[in-house]
Amino acid sequence: MTASSPDLKAFLLATPFFGGLSDASLDLLISMLVERHFEVGATIVAEGEPGRSMFIVKSGRLAVSKRASAGGVIPLSALEPGDFFGEMTLIEMQNRSATVVAESETVLYELTAQKLYACYKADIHAYVMVLQNINRELCRRLRRADERFTGQRVGSEETSLK
Repeated sequence: MTASSPDLKAFLLATPFFGGLSDASLDLLISMLVERHFEVGATIVAEGEPGRSMFIVKSGRLAVSKRASAGGVIPLSALEPGDFFGEMTLIEMQNRSATVVAESETVLYELTAQKLYACYKADIHAYVMVLQNINRELCRRLRRADERFTGQRVGSEETSLK
């Protein structure tokens, strides 16, 4: 489990995953997180493997990629502190859709499907907010993917699948 601290709360509230949560709901979710440490080059999740958890990036940089049908690897995006990934397996219960590798020493917070279900049982409002936040982020990613495929730019930032 992860110890709760004001710095941790501030960090998590600044991420898209925890937006809009009450202090009590945030405390509940923090109690469900497990801190994980990874070395440079470690594969966090591999495309096609079963997945029952998601991750929030506390520190480090990660590369997200997919296998091409021709056998190569296609880089999709980079993840940095505050980003989250793996949430799709919590929603659709399918295998991992991409591979995520640590490009630097990395610290992640892991939330399992079992813990998310416990959140549902303990605090339905927090559960709904988390799912709404996940859905918002998935919509943002889909819009960026749409823009990337059509060759357009989103605002002034480079379009990338994040």
